Amino acid sequence: MTPIVPEHRPESRDARGPSRRSVIAGAAGLAGLGLLTLAGCTPARSTPTIPEAAATGIAKSGGRLRIARPAASAAETLDSASSLSAYEYLGALYNRLVKLDEKGVTVPDLAEEWSATPDGVTWTFRLRRGVTFHDGRRFTAADAIYSIEHILDPATASPQGEVLAAMIGPGSMSAPDPLTLRFELLTANAEFPSLLTAYQCYVIPEGSAGEIGTTGIGTGPFTLSSFEPAGTGSVEAFDDHFAGRPVLDGIDFYSIQDTTARVNALLAGQIDLISQTNLDFATAQVVSASSTATVARSANAQWYTIPMLHTSAEFSDPLVRQAMKLAYDPQAIVDTALQGTGSPGWDNPVPPTQAAWLDEQRAYDPDKARALLKQAGREGLRTEIYTSSYESVFTPMAVAYRDQVKQAGIDLVVRNASSDSYYTQIWMQKPLMVSYWFTGRPIDQLLNQIFRTGSSYNESAWSNPTFDGLLDSARAEMNDDRRRMLYQDAQRVIVDDSADMTPMFGDRLVGLGRDVVNYREFGFEFDYLQIGLRA
Repeated sequence: MTPIVPEHRPESRDARGPSRRSVIAGAAGLAGLGLLTLAGCTPARSTPTIPEAAATGIAKSGGRLRIARPAASAAETLDSASSLSAYEYLGALYNRLVKLDEKGVTVPDLAEEWSATPDGVTWTFRLRRGVTFHDGRRFTAADAIYSIEHILDPATASPQGEVLAAMIGPGSMSAPDPLTLRFELLTANAEFPSLLTAYQCYVIPEGSAGEIGTTGIGTGPFTLSSFEPAGTGSVEAFDDHFAGRPVLDGIDFYSIQDTTARVNALLAGQIDLISQTNLDFATAQVVSASSTATVARSANAQWYTIPMLHTSAEFSDPLVRQAMKLAYDPQAIVDTALQGTGSPGWDNPVPPTQAAWLDEQRAYDPDKARALLKQAGREGLRTEIYTSSYESVFTPMAVAYRDQVKQAGIDLVVRNASSDSYYTQIWMQKPLMVSYWFTGRPIDQLLNQIFRTGSSYNESAWSNPTFDGLLDSARAEMNDDRRRMLYQDAQRVIVDDSADMTPMFGDRLVGLGRDVVNYREFGFEFDYLQIGLRA
């Protein structure tokens, strides 16, 4: 495997939408003609700018939105408990008990209100009246209990199962009446409602787990009309949605594997929105400069990390880990890798939008980093940092980090790995790698799921008993101010000792047509009720 980057040296549309075949063929043809080649394409105007926000305005009633998404595997499912790819369908078809708003606050969805006993063990949720599933069944507490039991079932293999199983045991859930749901948790958790906001926690009808992966029956603003795993699909407006009928009549989904082909289809006016794709800065400039398409920016939506494997010989020493952090300036990484479309992380994984964010900046001191390496007997540290084309920012971030740490005497070689196997053969296996997550996780889940000792998502395999104890104390603390202070103390431990670096939070740059209005996105989920086409 050779280094990927050499050392730096000075120097009027069809209302039904196109067929899947025509979209893919058209996109490929455009790429062949050079409409967009990501290397060396010059925007149409001299100083293109990337919009700060999506267009808003009055949307016409009706119309169909055409979305291009990456191709998934043939095992793709609409069962939200275990789905890893069908994000766009899930938000259209389902609702949760509660959800996060754009500021990370837990707000009502199928539950109107909730309360806890003073010890944080018993939680009671009052559910909405008059909510119906797409097949006409009335939504009740029994459906919510069934949905959570489905997540907890080991056979489902839900990523959220591990999170909820720590708090919900056999007999923990009950329904005193059809519109009341009660939890008796195994341990106190003041942040429990926020853990039900994960996209795996969409509510499905009682008894439907066996077929939900293909039927998609939920309470959401759209009903499923067709679905082909890894292929095309469509949803239609649900007139009886409890929050009102969506503006659109329907949404059509097209599967296009190649990023360049998706962008070309957008520029050609063949689709209206690219999902699950963060445009790199150069491509976003091209799209913004076109007459048919533009970019919606979701600030700090992507959390980029550089995990150091805690169990490796290279990074088991806390002095070495601290040196790796002190040796680089996160703002320089943002300026280089993101062209300024993001904010520096300073090795704190909690985004600035979170209420419990620790507003402290660690030192940038390459001289101290060099001294720490000498103290650890690792002066002149040389190792490899792994990246891939899996995500457009991975390699620019790895290269920028490599160049930054040279001043501390750290010599890194950037290695490229296949995008197809990056998260099976590199991630959590190589001593130094790049990775990313999506922001929008509630703070309890973020810190416990990705940093607690033994968590399956702990990408650096870091373990710190003091940190784990702070998380336990925070969960049991019902006073909001004191709980926030405990979470901030936990962030200090991460910055000082953890094996994860957080260079930056990146804005997600989403390509969409100029006729699209009211695109508001949080994670992969957008406002399905208000999005529409310009009147």
